[in-house]
Amino acid sequence: MHQLFRLVLGQKDLSRAGDLFSLDDSEIEDSLTEALEQIKIISSSSDYQTNNNDQAVVEICITRITTAIRETESIEKHAKALVGLWDSCLEHNLRPFGKDEDTPHAKIASDIMSCILQNYNRPPVMALAIPIAVKFLHRGNKELCRNMSNYLSLAAITKADLLADHTEVIVKSILQGMVQKLSLGTCFRRHLKVFSSICGLWEARPRVLEAS
Repeated sequence: MHQLFRLVLGQKDLSRAGDLFSLDDSEIEDSLTEALEQIKIISSSSDYQTNNNDQAVVEICITRITTAIRETESIEKHAKALVGLWDSCLEHNLRPFGKDEDTPHAKIASDIMSCILQNYNRPPVMALAIPIAVKFLHRGNKELCRNMSNYLSLAAITKADLLADHTEVIVKSILQGMVQKLSLGTCFRRHLKVFSSICGLWEARPRVLEAS
C-alpha cells in the first residue's frame, strides 16, 4: 500500500488525509484494494459510529479511492474489495437518525454505490454487486433504496439475467415504494423508471412477476 495511505489509514491521521489528492491516480492505483480492506477494518470497529475522526478519514479516503478507480478505469480490478466494503455496511444500522441524517455506514454505502453500479454494463462487476445491492432495498433507508432501484432498472435493461434470481425481492420493493408514495400523495413519476426493470425481468421470471 502507498506510504501515504498507510499513514492516513494506519494512524487515522485526518491532518494528512487531504494530501492523498495531491497524488496522481496512477501512483496509488495498485494500493486501492488494500486501502479498501483497511477501511473495512476501521469501519467495522465497535466505536466507529461515535468516532468523528475515523469517519472523516474514511470519507476522505473513499472519495479519493472512487475517484482513482473511475479515472484509471480499474473497477474490475478492485470490484471485489469495493463490494466487500459495501457488503459490510449491511451489518450495521442504515436507518437515518433524523429526517435527513444518515448513519455513518449509510454514508459509506451511498458514497461507493455509484462507483459500483454505474458500471451496470460490465457483467463481471454486476455479478459481484447485484446480490449485495438487492439487500439494501429493505434496510429502512428510503434514499438508498430509491437510488438502488434506479441503478437496478438500468442493469435490467442491459443484462436482465443477472437480476433473475432476485426478481421477487426487486418487484416487492418497487410495489412497496409505489404504495408508500401514493399514500403520501407524492409524485408518481419518480417510480416510472423502475418499471423498466419489470420489463427486463419478465422473460427471465414470468411466474414471479405474475404472482406479484
